[in-house]
Amino acid sequence: MTSEADNIIGLYQRHGREWAQDRGNRLIETAWLDRFRSLLPDQASILDLGCGSGEPIGRYFVEHGSRLTGIDSSPPLIELCQRSFPSQDWRIVDMRALSIEDTFNGILAWDSFFHLCPEDQRQMFPIFRKHAASRAALMFTSGTSHGIAMGSLRG
Repeated sequence: MTSEADNIIGLYQRHGREWAQDRGNRLIETAWLDRFRSLLPDQASILDLGCGSGEPIGRYFVEHGSRLTGIDSSPPLIELCQRSFPSQDWRIVDMRALSIEDTFNGILAWDSFFHLCPEDQRQMFPIFRKHAASRAALMFTSGTSHGIAMGSLRG
């Protein structure tokens, strides 16, 4: 039986542009992002897992001098990132299969990690470790209860 988590990639591939339009560039996470950034060196390298369209969180880090590598499984969302922030590194990859040679000062999985089933969430920790530079910071959103957190697009 297929779970909602198994379908998330297709949902964002089909509805990524609508999601990005609805999300907009309103940044309500500033306090959390400031705290995360305070743990990083100047001009930090950040791996953004489930980066979406790069708005507004990717923009926040770019404007503060960070170098981003954004990972998302949705080609339409990565296209928006590339258009808005062409000097950053954007890749179409399922975060659960990420294996690149780079390591990062910060790893972020904001509003993406909680879409994974609990087993896949646990399997992400070795992936986080593989891509973490020495003394890297990790920040992710996990939802409010055990399981998969899902919302709805436009109600």
